[in-house]
Amino acid sequence: MMPTGLVRPGPRRVAMAFVGLALVASACGRSSGSDGVVRIHTAHGVVAVQGPVADTDAARARGLRGRARLGPDEGMAFVFAGPTDQAFWMKDTVIPLSVAFWNRSGRIVAIRDMASCRSDPCRTYRPAVSYLGAVEVLRGWFEANGVRVGDRVELER
Repeated sequence: MMPTGLVRPGPRRVAMAFVGLALVASACGRSSGSDGVVRIHTAHGVVAVQGPVADTDAARARGLRGRARLGPDEGMAFVFAGPTDQAFWMKDTVIPLSVAFWNRSGRIVAIRDMASCRSDPCRTYRPAVSYLGAVEVLRGWFEANGVRVGDRVELER
């Protein structure tokens, strides 16, 4: 039973409402549009990763899903408003990736290698402590560039 005074919308109005919601969801799903550079200070010098910065829930949820390839020093930075313990996963991500998590002081607290996943359930990846940001790169990039837990991260937008 509908409350008094409300009119049941017709099929055309329902369809238009769904189209409108889809457009709003699509617009909200875009990342902030900013690219950045993650500089990692290692024992052997500074290495850098360039790429988009995911700083909204929608951009972080989408991540690198659907990308067919990454360049050798490309990746994606994930930035959170405050410390988090959210897990990463590789649902519909075809490129094998590695992820490094950094804390409030900009120190890497964990590095994880992640495997592609095509169907649920997908494995999740997270550090044992809370973190403030993360950067995904081609699997093995951190090892090849001498990046270790404890190295310092700087994000430049």
